[in-house]
Amino acid sequence: MFYICVVTYVSYGVQNRLKTLENLPICICIVGLCLKVLSCVVVKSPMKEQIKQFIESKLDEDGVVETGIEGVQIFRVTTSVRCAPAIYEPTVVAIVSGVKEAILDGEAYIYDSRKYMCCTLSLPVEAGTPKASVENPLLGVTISLNPKIMSDMVVSMESSAIGLQRAARKPQSGPLPKGLGLAPWDEAFGSALFRLLQLADSPLDIAMLGEGRLREFYYALLKGEAWESARRAFGVGNDVARIIEYMSSNLSEPISIDEISQKLGMSRAVLHRKFKQATTLSPIQFVKSMRLNKAAMNIAGGTSVNEAALDVGYTSSSQFSREFKRLYGQSPKQWSQSSDLTSLV
Repeated sequence: MFYICVVTYVSYGVQNRLKTLENLPICICIVGLCLKVLSCVVVKSPMKEQIKQFIESKLDEDGVVETGIEGVQIFRVTTSVRCAPAIYEPTVVAIVSGVKEAILDGEAYIYDSRKYMCCTLSLPVEAGTPKASVENPLLGVTISLNPKIMSDMVVSMESSAIGLQRAARKPQSGPLPKGLGLAPWDEAFGSALFRLLQLADSPLDIAMLGEGRLREFYYALLKGEAWESARRAFGVGNDVARIIEYMSSNLSEPISIDEISQKLGMSRAVLHRKFKQATTLSPIQFVKSMRLNKAAMNIAGGTSVNEAALDVGYTSSSQFSREFKRLYGQSPKQWSQSSDLTSLV
């Protein structure tokens, strides 16, 4: 389109050279409009295409495959799956084809090859692949965030000049960033991800270079828009992250918000405010959602309703059934018999 406009403009100028000054503004506007349209055209990134080709070469049917690199998996989905209960652990999901969706407390996060999803906290969500099909398969990579490595890197970056500059722009007393968010792919992110996946075909390369390439990927992640969320989750003073880790590890046990507040030396109101800023849920809502989501996933996997309830701390089956139906619109028994329950990526 741009070239057509330029040729038209040149031809127009030759044929009407005597009226150049009079008509030049019109031509400039036309060329400017063409440039604007051209700038909106999405150009496929060679790096993303190479990652897509890599996944296609490893997966010719639906499933999740380990790459051999710790915490790194590739996946393919060609079936439309409605959003259903899931628990996201700290992870990054990068899509190279198709669309994926996650819902946290009613807010939908829809992402594709233009943005990746970064979750820095364990969170109860609903997740699905509503647009996946044979014609438009969902292809992507999941990279777990290793807490130890992430903490080491965040603390180091916090003490560096760039970390101090960023902290000065967003003080610790400011609003907590959400533990789930979307960020645009940039060249550093795509390059680091591709270099990481290049190790997958060689156990020796993984053994010798795996951790280094993983740190390189984490560094690209931290230099991008995920920095502030990661700093809150893995940096110094990560109270909310430690609370979530404790709650997630003790879902089958009674959890007292008052006791947690006392241990942290903060009031219940302050804890509630910080927690809600990071997760969009109150501490009590978070625990209930985590318990019910885990139970729903276990039931979908074949666990009996009673066993699933006990595993997440419910001693009353009637209370479990009431709260389950209130959240999902179905009784646990109806949920277990649902025909479209599918394991989600």
